Amino acid sequence: MEGRTRVLVVDDEQRFAANLVKLLGIHGIDAEAAFSGEEALPRLREGEHHVVLLDVRLSGITGQATLERLRQEGVAAKVIALTGHASAEDALELIRLGAFDYLLKPCNTERLLEVIGKARARYDEERAGTPAR
Repeated sequence: MEGRTRVLVVDDEQRFAANLVKLLGIHGIDAEAAFSGEEALPRLREGEHHVVLLDVRLSGITGQATLERLRQEGVAAKVIALTGHASAEDALELIRLGAFDYLLKPCNTERLLEVIGKARARYDEERAGTPAR
């Protein structure tokens, strides 16, 4: 991995998003927040983010719809779906749509950092044209 991992936290619960940004920063990850899918989409098109932590149940454009748009537009960032409402159907649909992983809120910090690290590694492999492991 070259450079610090850049993460966009997309969650309409502003306090949760702000706390997650701080937590990731403590662990050496450059993180910023977007509070809706509408706010996230242009930033992900223009910015250089490696990973997106995407709340499934966003107000306005849903997390699923945001993920669909990101994939249609060819955004390379790896998406980790987050939800406080467990649903096997949602998880399967998000993975089918291209989410890298699906985690429940609140998520154990070590597990979250592990999944972000794996997502960043996959991002780097794909950008370098090497096969994913």
